[in-house]
Amino acid sequence: MTKHGYQQIQDEIKTLEKNRPGKIQALHDAAALGDRSENAEYSTSKRELHQLENRLRYFRKQEQYAEVVSNPKSDQVGIGSKVKVKFLEDGDSDSFIIVGKQEAEFSKLEENKIFYDSPLGKSLLHHQVGETISVKAPEVNYKLKILEISTGHGK
Repeated sequence: MTKHGYQQIQDEIKTLEKNRPGKIQALHDAAALGDRSENAEYSTSKRELHQLENRLRYFRKQEQYAEVVSNPKSDQVGIGSKVKVKFLEDGDSDSFIIVGKQEAEFSKLEENKIFYDSPLGKSLLHHQVGETISVKAPEVNYKLKILEISTGHGK
């Protein structure tokens, strides 16, 4: 993953850790209301705390096993590369940034970040400017040409 993707994971962990005491207090307050078997506030608070704990555990594992990639080679597509391509079927062009799974999930659609293990990402990896590649996606196959590769696009 890129440095930016790693930072997003760390930011999410901080946010969850910041929200955790409030969820614990809400659960404690709901428990003080009495009979837990018919206490909707208690059930809701317990579920919300459980969800927060699961997300926190998930992101801590992601942080623990993350492999942060420095700037990729500028002559071939790698994680962190910004790649401009031309779709050969219609002549349209677009740019994509190749990132890890977490960063792709965190990104907004308009950022054009794609997971390196997606059909397009896999097809682009390790190729160079000028190469024509075939992309095999579940619903469609298409060809594109790599027009430009730039590096250092962790954002």
